[in-house]
Amino acid sequence: MPSINFYSGSGLDRAEHLRADAEWLIAQLANPTTRLLPVWRTKNMIETRTAMREAPRPVWLPSLKAAHLVELAEEMIFLGLRDGEVRIALDLSAVDEPAAHPDLAPLGEFVDLREIGPLLPRDEGSILAYARGLVHWHKTHQFCGRCGHLTKSTNSGHVRRCSNEDCGASHFPRSDPAVIMLVHDGDRCLLGRQPFWPPGMHSVLAGFVEPGESLEEAVIREVYEEVKLKVDRVTYHSSQPWPFPSSIMLGFSARALTSEIEVDERELESARWYTREEMQNSPEDETFRLPRRDSIARRLVDDWLSGT
Repeated sequence: MPSINFYSGSGLDRAEHLRADAEWLIAQLANPTTRLLPVWRTKNMIETRTAMREAPRPVWLPSLKAAHLVELAEEMIFLGLRDGEVRIALDLSAVDEPAAHPDLAPLGEFVDLREIGPLLPRDEGSILAYARGLVHWHKTHQFCGRCGHLTKSTNSGHVRRCSNEDCGASHFPRSDPAVIMLVHDGDRCLLGRQPFWPPGMHSVLAGFVEPGESLEEAVIREVYEEVKLKVDRVTYHSSQPWPFPSSIMLGFSARALTSEIEVDERELESARWYTREEMQNSPEDETFRLPRRDSIARRLVDDWLSGT
């Protein structure tokens, strides 16, 4: 496996120091090297594929040829610099039917990143995830959580500020921390499934971190809540941004101290131990399949199977 997880490793210089200069950002629309990345609601635009075998490619629009789309955008979000060139996301969510819009339909199609993520180069997938996450954040933070007034986008799309002068609170994009852990007893790995997952899919355990607990404590608590297992040797593995909609997945492994499990049916549909041989011979069908290939869950499983 590569050393980075899917949806990370964008290679962008996020250039935070440039975000406060609104005039500079507007001026970049006249720069022939500036590229615009369209986002529609929770979907990213890719080039229309002429054959199913073709790998998807994101649509990067030259800013000089897309001024009409800037006028349609609800938000213009500065993503950063790529090889010194400006990259901007356009939130086109206000368009009712992009497939029927004369300015959008010829450019490509909007698709869910989860459909194409595993097929994209890591840097491209990371940038699309970054843009998708920010667009979603703007949609869900239209009002101030402190006083309830409308918020306004500032800092090139990286801050929303309360419009109430008596409040003036600044709100920043957030990622919800979640632990995801591969529990093993040395020779076997514990996998569970939730009822709303695709047929046959099983995965490692996971859960959100609660206030006032460390990541290690969250791992121990979540495992016990879901399957009544006590664990030790909680070891960090890696992390992954997961913008579906706004999580940061913090990967761990943990050793089970006992073998008997008791599934909390409020959390899981089922769970059981699997040997390496069972997992390596997974039929990948509606009876049993491993986690999706772009997830940190799959990397945790693959690394455990290979002994790394």
